[in-house]
Amino acid sequence: MEESITDLSSSPPMDGDLAENLHLVISDIVRISSIGTFGDLFKKDCTDLGRRISLLSHLVEEIRDFKPDSSNPSSSSSSSHGSSCFFDLFIALQDSKRLLCAASSFDPNEDGATKRVAFQFQCVTWKLEKALGSIPYEQYGVSEEVQEQVELVRTQLKRATERYGPFNSSKISRAVSQPLLNDLELLQSGNKGFGCLHLGNIGNIDHEVKRKVKNFPQGNFSSSDTNDVSQVEEVSSSLEQVCASNSAEEVNVSSGESQEESGKQDSVTIPEDFLCPISLEIMRDPVIVATGQTYERSYIQRWIDSGNVTCPKTQQKLQHFTLTPNYVLRSLIYQWCAKNNVEQPTALMTGKIKKSDGSFRDVSGDIAAIQALVRKLSSRSVEERRVAVTEIRSLSKRSTDNRILIAEAGAIPVLVNLLTTDDVVTQENAVTSILNLSIYENNKELIMLAGAIPSIVQVLRNGSMEARENAAATLFSLSLADENKIIIGASGAIPALVELLQTGSPRGKKDAATALFNLCIYQGNKGRAVRAGIIAALMKMLTESNGTMVDEALTILSVLAGHQEAKIAIVKACTIPVLIDLLRTGLPRNKENAAAILLALCKRDMENLACLSRLGAAIPLAEVTKSGTERAKRKATSLLELLRKLQQQH
Repeated sequence: MEESITDLSSSPPMDGDLAENLHLVISDIVRISSIGTFGDLFKKDCTDLGRRISLLSHLVEEIRDFKPDSSNPSSSSSSSHGSSCFFDLFIALQDSKRLLCAASSFDPNEDGATKRVAFQFQCVTWKLEKALGSIPYEQYGVSEEVQEQVELVRTQLKRATERYGPFNSSKISRAVSQPLLNDLELLQSGNKGFGCLHLGNIGNIDHEVKRKVKNFPQGNFSSSDTNDVSQVEEVSSSLEQVCASNSAEEVNVSSGESQEESGKQDSVTIPEDFLCPISLEIMRDPVIVATGQTYERSYIQRWIDSGNVTCPKTQQKLQHFTLTPNYVLRSLIYQWCAKNNVEQPTALMTGKIKKSDGSFRDVSGDIAAIQALVRKLSSRSVEERRVAVTEIRSLSKRSTDNRILIAEAGAIPVLVNLLTTDDVVTQENAVTSILNLSIYENNKELIMLAGAIPSIVQVLRNGSMEARENAAATLFSLSLADENKIIIGASGAIPALVELLQTGSPRGKKDAATALFNLCIYQGNKGRAVRAGIIAALMKMLTESNGTMVDEALTILSVLAGHQEAKIAIVKACTIPVLIDLLRTGLPRNKENAAAILLALCKRDMENLACLSRLGAAIPLAEVTKSGTERAKRKATSLLELLRKLQQQH
């Protein structure tokens, strides 16, 4: 399924929730500015831009819960105007994010590069300042404190714009009405501009390969855990011309191809940006590592699995091992291949896989064995099917190469059919095989296309405990792709996950919690979770004597607390006293999430705020402002300010 190329400069975010998307893009920018490897020339510019934008998170927090009065026509009209203003801000932030990504690999020796990047910073700061100037504070109930903070940011942005050189508003206006970085610059920036567009993959999640629940989000939620509306950016048709003219290597043609095909492909050159730096072959699944370099997934994964901790191209130490899909580059490669009649080679076609050291591994024997196993999956013999699926499970656990070969052999649709078998062992091994295969990003699409979700949900409801655990883990893995969150949520999976959260084994509860957290990032799934009884399950987790899942419960509540239906259910479940106790006795991350949840419950709700006051929350909140994390301090300070205003009114 090929990714579409979307023009974000002319269409609103797909889910229509501007406040949520503003929050996500600001989180991305804060993360990029904190870990970015910026050169000395523009390091201060990048740091300053990231710091100023981070201050806008308080503004977004105050507008996220805003609901226009549907009974008041003027309110609806003004809300529409406000949404337009915030969309302008969203576009400016998107430009900022792209610029920060590209600045990490900027080459000061390139002719005119310094002047061009400085002008781009001027464009971005001007556009941000203009967007902030039209924010309707009163309409969205923005506090005076936050208004002052935003105005301070505006002043700083205006001064920064002027520092970049003579101010020419007409020139900048024309510049910011176009994509910020031209197509050639996007390619020459080491694909880093592309790399920051989709932050959703946390790597291997198979129970038997790596424990995935240790990566369960805690505290402040990064964009890695949330759906990023900017998976793809506009790339104009001129890019194809740029790609075609780039210096490149000739296409490698396997010895099995005809002379006619060889002659045709030898005359085609592949753009350098489409070649993996390790294999020097055209990439089929490009991913970005922590340094911003792009590699073919299977090769960089083998590099990391071999114990290497540095980037092969730059030799910089990798700060983390997350492999972020480069969807835009992958789409461009597919388009280029289609236009030039170049077929991307697969292991099944060549019989060889290139290793990280440049040598080839002959997998023709593996291919034959795997194809034979796949044929046995459809055998009429229950025992033969059981043996075959057990072996597929074992192979899919071992390596990325095996996951590629098994999928290319056509195993996925057959495994999906086996999910509904009456044989318990076969069902357990089939769902675990699909879980293992889903670790490889391309296989997620194949699993979804095979219509696996209804069958996985059936296993989640009625399978053995092991099968239910791995079904929940599979749903989590598949939900890492944003569009799948919607499909899975509508499939009836959420009530089954809540049931597992309540009655499952310790591992099953962890798997269910992780899957539910990821699904509830999508706004439409929050109401489904509440109606499925998730609040009661989370309350039980918060109050259990062993306290083994307090972190998970608070993290999910933090995601739900901004949803009106969830707010009502949380308050009815008498959660406020429990959260106040956690402010006193919890671990630092528990206090942080407890303060965030309480703030979401009490904003624009005098009854909840009065309850907070009666229960004596002021004292533990004051303590959190002194000793908590930075996020906890900010939330606690906001709550204390609300309590102070409440006392003044009485």
